[in-house]
Amino acid sequence: MGEPNTRARVQRAAAVLFRRHGYSATGLKRIAAEADAPFGSIYHFFPGGKQELAEDMIRVSGTEYGRMVLALLDSVPDPVESLVRAFDAAADDLAAADYADACPIGTVALEVASSNEVLRTATAEVFEEWVAAAAQWFGRRVTEPSTARSLAYSMIMMLEGAFMLSRAARDPEPLRVAGRSMAALLRTVLDAAGQKSKSM
Repeated sequence: MGEPNTRARVQRAAAVLFRRHGYSATGLKRIAAEADAPFGSIYHFFPGGKQELAEDMIRVSGTEYGRMVLALLDSVPDPVESLVRAFDAAADDLAAADYADACPIGTVALEVASSNEVLRTATAEVFEEWVAAAAQWFGRRVTEPSTARSLAYSMIMMLEGAFMLSRAARDPEPLRVAGRSMAALLRTVLDAAGQKSKSM
């Protein structure tokens, strides 16, 4: 197999292992074995070793996941319904993965927040990408940019917190509850905006 295929296999294996087990518990030998790649190929593609590979995983997987969430949110015209559907899809996916695969960067983000500045920065930048993209999505429904950004923060916080609770309990219900709560929050904001415009 050619080099691009080996690199892609290493990236995929690293993404799965870092997401499931975290940064410290994932060794390069295990990544190479899971990728069916020579150990030396990791340093060939990622000269900075484990940290560079983890940073690559955070940025690539984080961006892909953000796009997937936005695609789910755009899957139905009603934004309130789409929030419920997106969280329900996350719940179904998590249960199907036997509670092993949740947010692609959440596990690493918690672990490195106070121990690795390079990886902390990478996770912070990905989270900011998500907030900005979600704020743009909410901004198509609400006129106030600060409100759209607050809704974006709320959605991501609910999603990340619900992932943690669902994984710990091995139960998809926290994700479903979070989806309904987020939908109710958006409905309240939209209703309030409607009332305000009517009173003007």
